[in-house]
Amino acid sequence: MEGHTRGRITKDGIRIYEDGDFAGMQAAGALAARILDDVAALVEPGVTTATLDDFVRDQVEAAGATSATIGYKGYQHATCISVNHVVCHGIPGPKTLKDGDILNIDVTVIVDGWFGDTSRMYVAGQLSRKAERLVQVTHDALMKGIEAVKPGNTFGDIGHAIQAYVEANRMSVVRDFCGHGLGRVFHAPPNVLHYGRPGSGAVLEEGMFFTIEPMVNLGRPETKVLADEWTAVTRDKSLSAQFEHSIGVTATGADIFTLSPGGKFHPTWG
Repeated sequence: MEGHTRGRITKDGIRIYEDGDFAGMQAAGALAARILDDVAALVEPGVTTATLDDFVRDQVEAAGATSATIGYKGYQHATCISVNHVVCHGIPGPKTLKDGDILNIDVTVIVDGWFGDTSRMYVAGQLSRKAERLVQVTHDALMKGIEAVKPGNTFGDIGHAIQAYVEANRMSVVRDFCGHGLGRVFHAPPNVLHYGRPGSGAVLEEGMFFTIEPMVNLGRPETKVLADEWTAVTRDKSLSAQFEHSIGVTATGADIFTLSPGGKFHPTWG
């Protein structure tokens, strides 16, 4: 990557990584994605979210990796599990899944110093029609955001692609949370907004690593954080969904580090 030296930071504070760094991110992303593949079989009515979290914790340890979330700002779990109207940062616990519940499971692992961060939607039992549509629009919005990733485009182009698609489907994009840079740190510049104007924001360059993780609500976009200071919910109690990939900008587009090895990224894979 000519001219892109290790440690170079853009004027917007975004680190540019070298070609060799992609392998580290691919390894971390692959482990996170495999764990989310493997937990899928456990998601069914009657299971607690704590059970799912215990499984993920065991898988991370068995792989010789580290959970990035255990101990992060006092958080004590290997996942965030956000059910129904929980937008993000749901805390695993004794809550039992019911038939038709939709849930996002978010996992971040550290492999040889590299962070792999991904989340996807699951359903316990039968997916309702309105939940299925929400999940599909959210999934497709993420992929449209990724399609906008290439050198010379801007972060506003990513946000606009997501927002335009979601709003055309009469749903709303959460404004209160965003994607982020990552690599050898969990969170770094830039903030990756899931809404925006074409051509606005920092210009994408080969070697940037970041997440795209749109949260989409069936109702209004407003959220509130509960008293536990983690769990974010929709203010209008409408259903919310989220998908997240970690990506690296290549010469021609995006390298998705967190692709599902088993093709299970979408909950209707079976």
